[in-house]
Amino acid sequence: MEGTVFTPNMEVAEFQDFAKAMIDYISKYMSTIRDRPVLPKLEPGYLRPLIPESAPEEPESWHNVMEDIERVIMPGVTHWHSPRFHAYFPTACSYPAIVADMLSDAIACIGFTWIASPACTELEVVMMDWLGKMLNLPDDFLASGKKGGGGVIQGTASEATLVALLGAKTRAIRRTKEQHPDWTDLEIASKLVAYCSKQAHSSVERAGLLGSVPFRLLPTDDMYRLQGSTLEEAIKKDKADGLVPFYVVATLGTTSCCSFDLLKEIGPVCKNEEVWLHVDAAYAGKYYFGSAFICPEYQYLLEGVEYAESFNFNPHKWMLVNFDCSAMWLKNPDEVVNAFNVDPLYLKHDHQGAAPDYRHWQIPLGRRFRSLKLWFVLRLYGIKNLQTHIRHQIGLAHQFEAYVNEDEEFELFNEVLMGLVCFRVKGSNELNEQVLNRINKKGKIHMVPSKIKDVFFLRFAVCSRFTNAEDVKYSWSEVKATTQEIKKELAKQ
Repeated sequence: MEGTVFTPNMEVAEFQDFAKAMIDYISKYMSTIRDRPVLPKLEPGYLRPLIPESAPEEPESWHNVMEDIERVIMPGVTHWHSPRFHAYFPTACSYPAIVADMLSDAIACIGFTWIASPACTELEVVMMDWLGKMLNLPDDFLASGKKGGGGVIQGTASEATLVALLGAKTRAIRRTKEQHPDWTDLEIASKLVAYCSKQAHSSVERAGLLGSVPFRLLPTDDMYRLQGSTLEEAIKKDKADGLVPFYVVATLGTTSCCSFDLLKEIGPVCKNEEVWLHVDAAYAGKYYFGSAFICPEYQYLLEGVEYAESFNFNPHKWMLVNFDCSAMWLKNPDEVVNAFNVDPLYLKHDHQGAAPDYRHWQIPLGRRFRSLKLWFVLRLYGIKNLQTHIRHQIGLAHQFEAYVNEDEEFELFNEVLMGLVCFRVKGSNELNEQVLNRINKKGKIHMVPSKIKDVFFLRFAVCSRFTNAEDVKYSWSEVKATTQEIKKELAKQ
């Protein structure tokens, strides 16, 4: 096998050896990931000198390519699934999802219409209903529900926010046109305004830029939550100024500190003002708390979701489904379909209207067979094991929280609800910045910071499914030791 090269018409029997070799490599990588440094110690441009300037004219051997994975690629990998990776938020990884993605890649369909691959569409419809029932979403969101809702797998939560915004924008222009027939679409669009809290993820504001509408970034309360009264006041003011409020994003688990907007207050305001409410529960605005809603004890945080027009969370963060798999539900998919519907003859088929053509539910035309990995994960783990996984990781976060609370040198920044601990060294922002920079420079663990109201703090996220109590203890010891190093150096100065 070492000297064998690939050809476009390679036989299956020849390919099998290479496939098995890659499976062996992946298995070894996953089993030894704890031994690799979490963060590379490299400078930009490290890779170019390690490979030729141009692609080879003749095929190279599989053996040489595999050797270069360790020589060229692995030194530059940030190991997101290291049990000592605590930055950003988790990106899910599991063996069922990996093998499902392999099958998806082998089938290699582009499921933009039902006829392009019926199983690709129909499995997604059913999986989104399975998932919606696991979250206990209102019946209105389900394709099997009485009112014709439905779910779609987007690539990211950022796409879901933009898709919902564009659907809301089209609806707002149509409704305003009915009230003011003499206004042009351009005039109406210039009056539109959307809302979110100051703690919402940056991709929410970016959706406004892409959709050509401004976002009002509204202030939050002492727990960094958007309140209904704040939203109502902003909407009434903008209406009095002749503007057209049309879209609100409520975040369940903000990026900086995992605060939860007061959905049960925001929802009625949106209903009364006839404004589209999009709920971003993807964990920390774009990440993973949404998966915790499969545990009944956390579903109270969804109170008020019945007022939403659209809802999104990311199974590809905490639910062991590999990226990309961002779950979005719509009460009235036609609002989005009408916004995106371009229907050339070559994409039409005999069964239009009988099943979704998901190209009308998303920004891109093409789409992968992503529901396969959701199907594999839900069947091979089952709901109970997924709930156990989430509860275990929340428990690890509380373990780290206890270390912080027991040490007089440190303090919590915000309440720990799920798998994120926001904390800081008691002292200046500069001290905390020095501690974090030193931690990341060492590369034994990896964290990222945030800053709210001019307070700099560190974020410890439980990210890897391999993380255990010993890893949390190790990471805390790194934080503690590094803090003491910095303090001793400052004392000498």
